[in-house]
Amino acid sequence: MTLAPPAPPTSLDRLGETTTLAVSYLRVSTKEQAERGGRNEGFSIPAQRDANLRKARDLNAIVVEEFIDAGESARKADRPELIRMIQYVKAHHVAYCIVHKVDRLARNRADDVTIHLALREAGVMLVSATENIDETPSGMLLHGIMSTIAEFYSRNLASEVTKGMTQKAATGGTVARAPLGYLNVHKRDELGRDVPTVEPDPDRAALVKWAFEAYASGNYSTITLREELIDRGLTTVPTPKRPAKPPALSTIQRMLSNPYYKGDVIFRGASYDGLHEPLVSPEMWYRVQNVLTAHQVSGEKTQAHDHYLKGTIYCGDCGSRLMVTHAKNRHGNVYPYFICAGRHSKRTNCTRQAMPVADIEQKIEDYYRQVQIPEHVVTALRHMLTRQFDDLHIASKAERRTLVTERDQLRDERRSLLHAHHAGAVPLDLLKEEQDRLSRRLAFLDSRIEAGEVEYDQAKAHLEDCLALAGNAHAIYMSLDDSLRRIANQAFFERINIYEVESADTVDAEHGEPFDTLFDPALHTEALAFDARLQAGDYAQPAHVAGLNIEHWVGPAGIEPTTSTV
Repeated sequence: MTLAPPAPPTSLDRLGETTTLAVSYLRVSTKEQAERGGRNEGFSIPAQRDANLRKARDLNAIVVEEFIDAGESARKADRPELIRMIQYVKAHHVAYCIVHKVDRLARNRADDVTIHLALREAGVMLVSATENIDETPSGMLLHGIMSTIAEFYSRNLASEVTKGMTQKAATGGTVARAPLGYLNVHKRDELGRDVPTVEPDPDRAALVKWAFEAYASGNYSTITLREELIDRGLTTVPTPKRPAKPPALSTIQRMLSNPYYKGDVIFRGASYDGLHEPLVSPEMWYRVQNVLTAHQVSGEKTQAHDHYLKGTIYCGDCGSRLMVTHAKNRHGNVYPYFICAGRHSKRTNCTRQAMPVADIEQKIEDYYRQVQIPEHVVTALRHMLTRQFDDLHIASKAERRTLVTERDQLRDERRSLLHAHHAGAVPLDLLKEEQDRLSRRLAFLDSRIEAGEVEYDQAKAHLEDCLALAGNAHAIYMSLDDSLRRIANQAFFERINIYEVESADTVDAEHGEPFDTLFDPALHTEALAFDARLQAGDYAQPAHVAGLNIEHWVGPAGIEPTTSTV
């Protein structure tokens, strides 16, 4: 029987040898994962813990605090243990924050950047136990690509959910919580299966019907209608976390304009005949819409103005967001403008004038043409970055072979241990202890082996997608509808600043990861230089590239230049 490997440091008893301290962050997504196998932590948390402790040992660091979010999704950043970890590292001197994988921390670029900046401001380096991610330029590039992959996985999962919701809406089902006046209930069909459905709320449906009739008369505004409904006893539906309360004015406004009450289900802009019972007739509903329109024209505000650039564009003069407003001339024609929110709310001293929406849209379309990477530079970047990914993959395969060898040895050890127990050489208590140790280590090795082969293939494929987007950004942007343009702007840019230069609007943007690196002119220069060396057959010269840190190039003996992605 081989001896167990020494346990990784988990306490402060080595502070005499080193003062390098680390924290460990662990997460599983669902309560089912967290409680699987009869343990509160489940199987995934121990595997992540072993990997993080091993990484700490490699860094000659001591894990002084562990933070576990069990059953918390990475799509939200307000996880209790994550928040506690950020507060902890701000108050204590910690060198490293160790995670199992980048997607344990965040699954969208915005949260990833926010969390990473918080750690950096606290002087903490983010380290992944299973990915080559650190604070070096190449590590930061890989971090950006991996976080983008995590967001893609999250969005793809959301896309699959959306497909199911679309099918439910197409058959007349209600895809979300029923609005005020209805209740989500569960019934049993003839086969005893649970069937979720929607029924009129016996306590509120009559009040909702009255609200439509009263507003259609034209004698109420939404404000006075809300007051009358509250006097008649209308409240929201209580939940385990929120008690019943009087409805907000926005709730009344949404209710009056919601076609669900006349029997329609609206999902992703499409209208379907619902299976639920309508509370008002189509005629009554359209009468209410006419009154709403009349009140809106006369000054009663019922909805906010929206635009696909909202949330992405900022005033370059004061840094405030740009918001949409509609101006009407004396002939009744309505014109949309972007205005500075800082000036509008008088929070800043900004003097920026209103900007026609169409002008800003055109400026941003032109900006996409300016930042687009020329085709020959995309080719050079592809050659250089593909070579680095190949080098990383070679190192990953070597590590994988080591892990597979260790796994096979542990499996043999487990079989030998069981045979020894059956022969009476190993008592039951020692058998259980050794089996637990071997199971924990095998679970960790299996997760590392499974992940190692996939990560670089995914990252390499995603890098190709990013290069394709960067090389054809303008044409792609021009082909998108408004909803997809919003996503494209959020993917390419952290923010788009609109400056006023000599009475003309000028666009300048802060790129998001990994496009901030891909659009870097210094990286383009190095890529072109590398491509020239590649064409000349010079593969062995080291390169130190802005945004990359390439230790060496593999010599040409026995290796053909990579062409699979070119």
